[in-house]
Amino acid sequence: MSSTDSSSAESRLATAKTVLTTAASVAATAMLARSLLQDYLPDEVHDYISYGFRSIFGYFSTQMTIIIEEFEGFAHNEVFEAAEAYLATKISPSNKRIKVSKHEKENNYNVTVERNEEVVDTYNGVKFQWILYCRHVESSKYFHNPRDLNSTLKSEVRSFELSFHKKFKDIALESYLPFMVKRARLVKQEKKTLKIFTLDTENMYGNYSDAWTSVTLDHPSTFKTLAMDSDVKRSVMEDLDKFVKRRDFYKRVGKAWKRGYLLYGPPGTGKSSLIAAMANHLNFDIYDLELTAVNNNSELRRLLIATANRSILIVEDIDCSLELKDRTSDEPPRESDDVEDPRYKRVTLSGLLNFIDGLWSSCGDERIIIFTTNYKDKLDAALLRPGRMDMHIHMSYCTPSTFKALASNYLEIKEHRLFSKIEEGIEATEVSPAEVAEQLMRNDSVDKVLEGLIEFLKVKKIENEQDKAKKEKEELETKEKTNKGKDSGVKKSTEEVEEQLVRNDRVDKILEGLVELLKVKKIDNDQDKSQT
Repeated sequence: MSSTDSSSAESRLATAKTVLTTAASVAATAMLARSLLQDYLPDEVHDYISYGFRSIFGYFSTQMTIIIEEFEGFAHNEVFEAAEAYLATKISPSNKRIKVSKHEKENNYNVTVERNEEVVDTYNGVKFQWILYCRHVESSKYFHNPRDLNSTLKSEVRSFELSFHKKFKDIALESYLPFMVKRARLVKQEKKTLKIFTLDTENMYGNYSDAWTSVTLDHPSTFKTLAMDSDVKRSVMEDLDKFVKRRDFYKRVGKAWKRGYLLYGPPGTGKSSLIAAMANHLNFDIYDLELTAVNNNSELRRLLIATANRSILIVEDIDCSLELKDRTSDEPPRESDDVEDPRYKRVTLSGLLNFIDGLWSSCGDERIIIFTTNYKDKLDAALLRPGRMDMHIHMSYCTPSTFKALASNYLEIKEHRLFSKIEEGIEATEVSPAEVAEQLMRNDSVDKVLEGLIEFLKVKKIENEQDKAKKEKEELETKEKTNKGKDSGVKKSTEEVEEQLVRNDRVDKILEGLVELLKVKKIDNDQDKSQT
């Protein structure tokens, strides 16, 4: 090799080294500048600079981008949720990363798009490109993602970016997005696993959605297996089916798309089983609201906002969940700023009524509200009127038709020679379906089970008669004690007056003393009343 070739090779090598060194230096400087900008520049300035660059490049671009954020204020963005469900059906072999999850009791796998993955969809010949972006913000002005339990205190802001050619803007907004939302609703309904939500008291003051925590609802109750009067069962099913089909009707008449049901009757008559059957029939999630865990009316409204559409809200044992204050009573003035003061931890009747029938009740569609109680007569009449509790369902003691449904479910029989005796016993005594069901599980032999049920009904009838006699005796004794107390009070008052009449020989002195006695007696009586 000549010296000239050697010198040329060395020169090219030196040039390459210089280029690589310069490129590395520029890259390092850019990384340092980017890090400094992110760490030291305020978010507002950083966003302004980013916006400037996007504007410059966007001026020469033919693409338009729609940003779809996960939350709109404090509420979930329906379009974002729809995009999650819809894009799961558009994942192609070209996608390199996807997310898969499945709960223990779920039948289907949940597949979603991983962040920064591009999904391409074609609608009426137009190409739409989707990308999920996520960014973490260590700032209190953002609330963390309630669906990501691993996010804990960090805040995650998620958004979809939908890109397409500018000339197809009208198609995207007027046709494609409505189609996508409608299609996603069907996809979610097909794959939906029922959930039951309960209050998470530790997160009551965070993001609205964090107030509810859920588990899979795997209750087997259905209207087919439900043991209740056949006519009542048919009426409830028809009412539910009519409700879910009347979206346009509710909008036309100007009413919120909701319906209220009051389930009342003795314990053990199947109120909880009916609620589960309603949820399974409609494929609605359940929100179990414990009113004693709610501090005030404001919290009640927050909880309503956080519930989803197509759901059932239940308040069990409404008569003993809390002491409902009279709507006309004034709020007592605060004597302290202590939020834990028990005097101010209450939900009023007015707040509850507004919750189920006021302006806040319209914050959602296709919702069912259910109250349960063992004692309907203890409820305020304002809670029971149509528009609040539209349908009152009496969950009665076991009837012959209820027994036949139980026998079909538990023993798998439709008829038996002992049915007539059992039905006579059921009509003659008050026994709950739960008690009958317990007896039907006592033995594997059908004959022994039914014979045992006949004996149980005989014993139950005697016990009911004894309890009734005992209750009547107690009421009579209480009435006698009350009357005796009144009689003794009258006798004592008479003796006091007689004593005053013999204290003096002068009539005017006697009457003046009697006047003073009556004044003192009135003061004593007023004090006794105030103490009680």
